[in-house]
Amino acid sequence: MASTTFRPLHDRVVVKRVESEEKTKGGIIIPDTAKEKPAEGEIIAVGSGARDDKGALVALDVKVGDRVLFGKWSGTEVKLNGEDLLIMKESDIMGVIG
Repeated sequence: MASTTFRPLHDRVVVKRVESEEKTKGGIIIPDTAKEKPAEGEIIAVGSGARDDKGALVALDVKVGDRVLFGKWSGTEVKLNGEDLLIMKESDIMGVIG
């Protein structure tokens, strides 16, 4: 993503999904067809922030490199530079991990 010039606008962020485990803790291998899309990802780009009622810029609470949890159907899937990414509003993020 570092070579791209894509920058999200306002309170949007670009998230790269973190791949889920191939096996369960009990050792059962999960086939690709049975896997759900992970709801965890890493933020790789952030917008400048939203504007409040008075027009002042409100900075985002997340930053590049944060690992986040988001809703199952959150964001819009896009492909940039051959990479599958999600563009979503900061409000779609449920929390930061770690």
